[in-house]
Amino acid sequence: MEKIDCLIIGSGPAGYTAAIYASRANLNPVLYEGIQPGGQLTTTTEIENFPGFPEGITGSELMEKMRSQAERFGADIRTGIITDVDFSGNVHKVIVDGEQEIEAKCVIISTGASAKYLGLADEQRYMGMGVSACATCDGFFYRRKTVAVVGGGDTACEEAIYLAGLAKKVYLIVRKPSLRASDIMQKRVLETDNIEVLFEHETLGLFGENGVEGARLLKRRGQIDEQEVEIAIDGFFLAIGHHPNSDVFKKFVETDELGYIKTIDGTPKTNIEGVFAAGDVADPHYRQAITAAASGCRAAIEVERYLKSK
Repeated sequence: MEKIDCLIIGSGPAGYTAAIYASRANLNPVLYEGIQPGGQLTTTTEIENFPGFPEGITGSELMEKMRSQAERFGADIRTGIITDVDFSGNVHKVIVDGEQEIEAKCVIISTGASAKYLGLADEQRYMGMGVSACATCDGFFYRRKTVAVVGGGDTACEEAIYLAGLAKKVYLIVRKPSLRASDIMQKRVLETDNIEVLFEHETLGLFGENGVEGARLLKRRGQIDEQEVEIAIDGFFLAIGHHPNSDVFKKFVETDELGYIKTIDGTPKTNIEGVFAAGDVADPHYRQAITAAASGCRAAIEVERYLKSK
């Protein structure tokens, strides 16, 4: 059985930043990249709001640079998925790919949160070509254009309002006959002139030659006046929630009702001594590359302090 001091699970901005800091502190971190090396950011085309890149950078390029930086300082970066854990003792045990067992004195969980999708083939076809799950990340590219947001909760309303400040027109596609967002968010949406709410509409598909040019919708499914309609759009934003990738840890690590890992008093510490959480897996609010990277830094610093105290 392999025994290590610092194990990092996940490879987005939080995981790679934690690896950089842990490596420079001579903690000899081992990082497992997980099911999506580089994390969600690799599905983003151009990133313009990460400091230090005035001309912008693609998500894949940024993650590759972070990975290379971590490796430069000695991080041991491996492919593999953590399939089970045992955090019941002083030493934390994990199983990689259902086979290999590792014992770690400290663990940083940075497995991220996956955007929920409708399950349409077109979502993958147009990913990075008009389909996005982050208005804050990609909204800037749709200035003075027409976009659609899917969802009926607070997140969808917030995204629609944000995009309304950039885009010419925003369609809010809502499957039900009413919004389920808070009253204040509903009021803001309905009072925003360039937002049109399409109640009782479902997305059937997207179309376009070199990117999204429109969406096919089904209006009032199952009703006597059911009909298919098309809207012309340049961007299609999913806002039906995120799923934190925390399932494998829930037997030991406390999460909130949505599955986000709870941390203690604004630190990366979890309820398990020696286990820390960083990035979107513990952040239901911001979900930005820069905040994830910052939390990875904090987690690595806490690991260093923890190990020195033992």
